[in-house]
Amino acid sequence: MPEISDAIQDAVEKAEAGGWLNSAAALTVAITATFIALCNVKDDNINQAMQAAQAAAIDQWGFYQAKSTKENIAEATVDQLTIQRELLPETATPAQRALLDKHIANYREKAARYDREKAEIKQQAEFQRKEYDRLNRRDDQFDMAEAGMSIALALIGISVLTKKKWLFFTALVFAGFGLLLGVAGFAELSIHPDWLARILS
Repeated sequence: MPEISDAIQDAVEKAEAGGWLNSAAALTVAITATFIALCNVKDDNINQAMQAAQAAAIDQWGFYQAKSTKENIAEATVDQLTIQRELLPETATPAQRALLDKHIANYREKAARYDREKAEIKQQAEFQRKEYDRLNRRDDQFDMAEAGMSIALALIGISVLTKKKWLFFTALVFAGFGLLLGVAGFAELSIHPDWLARILS
């Protein structure tokens, strides 16, 4: 993060050159740059958690598909064994019939077990998808916070160069917006301008 420390150092040097605008700009740049760095670290951690949640959801859906395949095979086997039992000649022994009935019951139980396991796996996959969506909203908050504060830094630099006070106050609005969304991201608040997230996506 050398660019942040460079920005802070430049701001401090310019502030020493004179005027309340320069001093206020230097302080604002230092605070904003520090907060951007914190947001960036947290955003990187959230991105890693998002990737983990997405991978877990994909794994769960893969397990779900495997259980569906096993369930279909078990159900098809039940159908085949049932047909075999019905086609047994009248001379078939009770032991032969009992053996087919045993296999039919066994495969029915397997199909029912696979169906139960599928429901559990589906629930876990949907949980991971919801976790991904929750983390994605926080990621959006940090992205928008960084965007707002980066605009503020640019406007502060221009305001110092041009000595335009109104430009400095405009920069404070962008910095405040970024600060609000950054705090919302850290505190997991529901502040999330969807329209802006769609534009930046």
